[in-house]
Amino acid sequence: MHEEQLYRAALHGETETVGKLLASGADPNRASEGEEGGLPLCAAAAWDRTEVATALLEAGAEVDGREAGGWTALLWAAANGNAAVARVLIEAGADVDATNGDGDTPLTLAARRGALGVVQTLLEAGADHEKYDGDGDTPLEIALDWVGVHLESALLDQIEQEGWEYVVARQYAKDGTELVTVAGRSADGSESEQVQAQRGHAAIATLLEDAAGVHTPVEQLVARALAHRDVDEDAETWWIVADTLAKRADDETYEALARLCVSEDAREREFGVDAIAQFGFSDGEKPYLERTLPLLQKMVTTESNPQVLRSVLAALGHQGDPRALPYVLDIIGRPDHKRTMTDAIALADVLPPDHEEGLALLISMTEDDNAEIRDWATAGLAGLDADTPQIREALAARLSDSDLRTVAEATRGLAVRGDERAAQGAARVLAESDDEYARDLVSEQPS
Repeated sequence: MHEEQLYRAALHGETETVGKLLASGADPNRASEGEEGGLPLCAAAAWDRTEVATALLEAGAEVDGREAGGWTALLWAAANGNAAVARVLIEAGADVDATNGDGDTPLTLAARRGALGVVQTLLEAGADHEKYDGDGDTPLEIALDWVGVHLESALLDQIEQEGWEYVVARQYAKDGTELVTVAGRSADGSESEQVQAQRGHAAIATLLEDAAGVHTPVEQLVARALAHRDVDEDAETWWIVADTLAKRADDETYEALARLCVSEDAREREFGVDAIAQFGFSDGEKPYLERTLPLLQKMVTTESNPQVLRSVLAALGHQGDPRALPYVLDIIGRPDHKRTMTDAIALADVLPPDHEEGLALLISMTEDDNAEIRDWATAGLAGLDADTPQIREALAARLSDSDLRTVAEATRGLAVRGDERAAQGAARVLAESDDEYARDLVSEQPS
């Protein structure tokens, strides 16, 4: 009886109930019986119950315990696109290359679903990107098969039955890709079914090509990025493609991106700038700096599209070269320019320690009404090599900020300068914030 209760509590994410059942002797490794039964850890993984999965593992649940069909918790997490619980399982020692009875691996299942976040997690954990599924397909082949497929139609084909009614829903998955759900039910409402997939296949294919050393043509990669620019929540595919191209560090790719920067199409120019911004960067080396900086400087003069100009501003900051400062100030100072955190980041990245105008502007950004701008400006100010009373006082003023990340950044800046007021900021962050980044930032500082 306990096992059935534990399974259902895990399925529904009832962490408190799970804890009580475990404390009363429920066995986390005993499967619940019945047609819909199974292992509690598998239920938690399938339904993205991260806290429940953690509790079960701490109580001794076998991380690679198998249900009927050879399914492990990680296989369920991958099949359903649940990256957070997949990470918990991997940290607990889950086999990232386990196969079920059909020969599916976590990576082939995640690639088929289009679950970008799970694929990233698996690759970071060393999953074998060349391991075939039961049909003899690699994760890359699976992802490429789905690139360009009309997802809604493909999902409908899986469950379509005569006389049924169907609805399509779209929302963002936790990894930023679009999650498409097709749900159907019989005319009398007695039967129903739904299937899901994520629109992450293009990004996944790019990651797997990179892992396999496949040199996909620039034009093909750019097409992927442009096609998903307004589909992903935060341009996830766009940035994965841009990063992949930037890592190539060869003249042929660089010249292709440079041509995009002068394209008649604004989206192509934007992508060209974003990809070329950190082209070839490695261990502090910037081999294309002397070619990239003049290209970006020219675009400050010629570019009229605000979104492309925003990318140019960010790219100038990435160069980290004081020669870019006049151009950064030019963009930021334009009457029609809308201030964002990119202003603060770019300015701090190119600001010499003795430039009064730039320093005054950065300090003014630490006082901006927008908390995100204040946070990044304060971080930039904290990271400057200079140590002056003006900088210290500007940082100290942020110790009473309503945004605790800003307080943490100010604390860091004061601590590295040996200012005793850092202790005040650290105490406040530790007392008031549950933000892990902010707490880690002040905890790492010298006392």
